[in-house]
Amino acid sequence: MSWQAEIDELKQRQTMAEAMGGAEGIARQRQNGKLLVRERIAALADPGSFNEFMGLTGHGTYEGGKLKHFLPKAFVTGTMKLDGRKVVATAGDFTVRGGSGGNHGGMGQELSAAERAIEWRLPFIRLLDAAGGSVRTFEDYGRTYLPDGNQWTHLEVKLLNLVPSVSAVLGSVAGLPAIQACLAHFNVMVKGISQIFPGGPPVVKAALDLDITKEELGGDHIHTRISGCIDNVAETEQDAFDQIRRFLSYLPSSVGEMAPRGPITDDPERVEESLLSAMPKNKRATYDARKVLNAVVDKGSFFEISPLYGRARILGLARVDGFPVGIMINNPRYNGGSTDVAAGSKAMRLMGLCDLFHLPLISLADEPGFMVGPEAERQGIERAGARMVATVCSTRMPWLTIVLGKLYGVAGQCHHRPSGMFRRYAWPSANWGSMHITGGVAAAYRREIANAPDPAAKKAEIEARLQALASPFLTAESTGQDIIDPRTTRQKMVEFVHDAQRLLQSQVGVPGLPYLP
Repeated sequence: MSWQAEIDELKQRQTMAEAMGGAEGIARQRQNGKLLVRERIAALADPGSFNEFMGLTGHGTYEGGKLKHFLPKAFVTGTMKLDGRKVVATAGDFTVRGGSGGNHGGMGQELSAAERAIEWRLPFIRLLDAAGGSVRTFEDYGRTYLPDGNQWTHLEVKLLNLVPSVSAVLGSVAGLPAIQACLAHFNVMVKGISQIFPGGPPVVKAALDLDITKEELGGDHIHTRISGCIDNVAETEQDAFDQIRRFLSYLPSSVGEMAPRGPITDDPERVEESLLSAMPKNKRATYDARKVLNAVVDKGSFFEISPLYGRARILGLARVDGFPVGIMINNPRYNGGSTDVAAGSKAMRLMGLCDLFHLPLISLADEPGFMVGPEAERQGIERAGARMVATVCSTRMPWLTIVLGKLYGVAGQCHHRPSGMFRRYAWPSANWGSMHITGGVAAAYRREIANAPDPAAKKAEIEARLQALASPFLTAESTGQDIIDPRTTRQKMVEFVHDAQRLLQSQVGVPGLPYLP
């Protein structure tokens, strides 16, 4: 006796599932300039590596006991390999009910994608193209329901402290999927086809009587520049997949492993002559911070995260002699490099990422202090500063700071950690204190200046007196601060990152800071 009939039915069901939501839904997806769900999986995965699970889940229609039609679930899940490493992926299928609705069963339910990522300790990728909950489901259930979805979502929160989690927004994403976009260590959206919001234009119209387009409400110009909800914008879907691959290449598969060392493509002893004159002697002049950063890491290895948000701080992942690191630098061409709420938030996320996945953190500091002024006050700069101090002091990963220029106030102290493996060097161009001398004199010597016969001359005299004390060499005489030739910065970084590996190995598998997205 043969089971060929059942195998034939299996193939029939698989073929029906691969038809997705049908010709109309497929045509609409094409019309909107978007790839189909299985095309996305093929574009992201190593060729031939995708292994689908729960592929037979859906709703069958029967006639005379025989299957006549099958509507698959609104997402495709499975494992795949990226550059030879296995990951778990879930991809929304907008052709099936706009990607809405789950298939959460009862007794006998197979493990979800999130549960498999947790149990197998594999990176987790979401390809989001889903409209979130729909009132249509009320008719399916024959009732409404209490919003208790955290019984599933709590697993995706748990994931954040175990394995790298990445979200790509590949369409109009609303409701829970919009939140899932941010339940990630890195996220990306595609220009022109991606938007996120809790509720789309019809919901906004009903709630606020406001007519607005999807792009105006939640396009990349909002979320990669203003809200900071999305890290990076991609020009195409393939660009988004390439960014996902690159981001994950710096990280281990889980907190229980060391991050993989990449290829050694740059001389660890390289001396970068341009650094000798990188910092202008004219204090009003600026410089290209990205050039400085790229000069000290392995050539071509810097992967920038959130380049359009919190622009006073440039940061991302890079390699130093092949080893992955987190790295950040103040950007003097935006707010003078002062840390505002957005830049601080971005920096804290990088600290959390490095702490969680055992990466050394390198800070190239030229810090004027926390941003001042009415707008900073409205945004709550003091509470943001308190959170930043708390985050810095709670981290444990090896941390290296190179002071390039300014290092002032509480924001300056956020480039220093008094515990764990911490090392600091300074360039001869460095200057520091509780605040900048020019601004500080006006406050500290206010009465003396006001009572002088020539207030302007008195102010200049006091500033000159204090400037004479500002040499970093005077600090070195008293504290032992190491001052280095800027051209040797890369060599110092290479030494530190090599030394850090032993400590990082002792932190593998041990939870660090709880990661907050």
